[in-house]
Amino acid sequence: MYGYGYGYGYGYDLPYLAIAIISMILGFATQGYINSTYRKWSQVPTSLSGTGADVARRMLDANGASEVGITQVEGRLTDHYDPRDNRLHLSSDNYGRGTVASVAVACHEAGHAVQNATGYGMMRLRTALVPVVNFASQAWGLVFVAGLFLNMLQLMQLAVAFFAVSVLFHLVTLPVEIDASRRAVEYLGTVSAVDQTGAKKVLTAAALTYVAAALTSVMQLMYYAGRTRSRD
Repeated sequence: MYGYGYGYGYGYDLPYLAIAIISMILGFATQGYINSTYRKWSQVPTSLSGTGADVARRMLDANGASEVGITQVEGRLTDHYDPRDNRLHLSSDNYGRGTVASVAVACHEAGHAVQNATGYGMMRLRTALVPVVNFASQAWGLVFVAGLFLNMLQLMQLAVAFFAVSVLFHLVTLPVEIDASRRAVEYLGTVSAVDQTGAKKVLTAAALTYVAAALTSVMQLMYYAGRTRSRD
């Protein structure tokens, strides 16, 4: 982000600096928590038969999403569901290992696929927002800086509107992620109490990263909107 102290000349902008520090602390704290929780439950074997991919396959089949594919991708915690190819893309550990953590993450991604298969409204809204957000997140910074240097309030207001789209995406993402975790925990509860307990802890830790991202984006939006109003 851009920390120009307009209205006061160039230099240190204490409100922006405070937001940056809070954002950094939230990021480190939530990332550390998810890493430690995931690491702990990665050492606990699942009480179910098979790997994360196997359990996710059974969850998909049990919830009317048998047409969804499952593939393996490189990286750590790179797991995601892509509605464009209708596949779960699971990281190597979660695809091939049979731990509580791998099952929790794989079933969470299966939850997204079930959302798509059942037409879950917030999932459809988030998917529809993706191309708009991709444009807005790339354009807003350039437009904002142009407005600063050209001293054009309209450009700065347009930039804030673009940024607001990104904030909306973060807010829409929260219920989508929480619902996917709920579906995963609910499914595991029907087959394994042990895996359900571990899944709750792993997925709660993961949800906090989305909460932190949403909170940070809201604080930034309030900051930029306030600074723009001060130019009015």
